[in-house]
Amino acid sequence: MTDPARPGNLASLRADAIRLLAELAPVDAREESLREDFLVHLDRHPDAWWKHGPAAHLTASVLVLSEDRRQVLLTHHRKARTWLQLGGHAEPGDADVAAAAQREGREESGIPDLQVTPVLVDLDRHALGEGFTVCREHLDLRFVAVVREVEPVVSAESLDVAWWPVDALPHPHGEELPRLIERAGLRAP
Repeated sequence: MTDPARPGNLASLRADAIRLLAELAPVDAREESLREDFLVHLDRHPDAWWKHGPAAHLTASVLVLSEDRRQVLLTHHRKARTWLQLGGHAEPGDADVAAAAQREGREESGIPDLQVTPVLVDLDRHALGEGFTVCREHLDLRFVAVVREVEPVVSAESLDVAWWPVDALPHPHGEELPRLIERAGLRAP
């Protein structure tokens, strides 16, 4: 169900996501398949950005790297109970998808001057665990930000926020975080 108080913002986020996905040059078959899935989902679900929308909806996240690209800032997510990049749901004031990722990054890290590079670096579709109620699956549009290695602030959404060496990531991380870090290196300026 679309919130009638936010139709302009909803249409703007949808249009921006479609633009970003159209501009993305997939690096492999997995990414091409995800890009097509995301576009179909946006076509079928105009309310795909809101928590109260479909069970699978879009999110925006940011991989925060140190200036030397040797450290990554991760959150130990309270609901997911694992270490992840920063990110989450769009909110009414978000001007575009990168702004949603930037706001989430600032809120979850306490870094007020965090600036997201407005270029998609990765896509991911993942099921959510038992800690989530309305949301069952996230279709995540991922960006990167490079910052000074400052002390982060732990938000209410996190159990912890910490810097990790990119070659010594916390477990379990599977291939998702290494892939995201690799894609950020390929696509981020």
